Amino acid sequence: MFLESEATVPATEPDDPDALPDERLALIFTCCHPALAMEARVALTLRLVAGLATPEIARLFLVSESTMAARLTRAKRKIAAARIPFREPLPSERGDRIGGVLAVVYLLFTEGYAASSGERLMRDDLAEEAIRLGSLIHMLLPDESEAASLLALMRFQHARRDARLDDQGGLVLLADQDRSRWRHDEIDAANALITRPAPDGPYRLQAMIASAHCGATGSNWPAIALLYARLEALTGSPVVRLNRAVAVAEAEHPAAGLALLEGLDARLRDDRRIALVRGELLARAGRTDEAVAALERALAGATNAVERQHLEKRIATLSA
Repeated sequence: MFLESEATVPATEPDDPDALPDERLALIFTCCHPALAMEARVALTLRLVAGLATPEIARLFLVSESTMAARLTRAKRKIAAARIPFREPLPSERGDRIGGVLAVVYLLFTEGYAASSGERLMRDDLAEEAIRLGSLIHMLLPDESEAASLLALMRFQHARRDARLDDQGGLVLLADQDRSRWRHDEIDAANALITRPAPDGPYRLQAMIASAHCGATGSNWPAIALLYARLEALTGSPVVRLNRAVAVAEAEHPAAGLALLEGLDARLRDDRRIALVRGELLARAGRTDEAVAALERALAGATNAVERQHLEKRIATLSA
């Protein structure tokens, strides 16, 4: 069993043909035990294996730091009380754990793609490690559509890394990015992963959305809005609703996007993100004073220095 923040790989025979080919991936599969609730196993693995701090994990799950700390403590206690063995799962047991494993890799990439705090917008080391792990999972499970889709999603997003900051280190929004600086070989590789027909899954739909952003002439907003509607129907996620509001505003009108935000504050415990989207949509609708007030709320909750700088400039521009 593991009860501390340092975890080591359980012993396996060196020539075991069923052993996972990577120590970190083996640890992730080991920690994502189905006896734990999904959120608990993912959060605990991010803490013990990925090394993310509790505040970072809390922001990924959109909960307070104290709430996340309590969840981690309860998960450790359950491991001890239930005497859950710390061993690498057999190949026949991996299916029960793949959902948690993919969630760990996805959230690890999310923190790398847009750091929740600190001076840097991106943490390329985390993003690249997540892509490495995703590639290994896809090699192990080539017929698993969601594994292929997650890898495609990460490659689509990471392919834009060189264009996301300007020469002064400031944030460059998607619409303003120089698409010639995107890694088009990585985009092509990502598209190849989602060509095979497959049922809707959360990662597949997100990968299709990312692909629709990568068109030669710009983002296909009507298609993206429809894909977000399918993703919301599948997941019921308020975060998806928030992103759908942006897509609908782009495809139709800011007022249509603002309508989708109604009632979202009570469902999504992320005032900063809602305020940011609401502020931008209000600005596009010509409601400048309301937009400034919303963006100031977003600024108050921002913990990443690059994001704060961007919001300060945006507020100054609207105020002027």
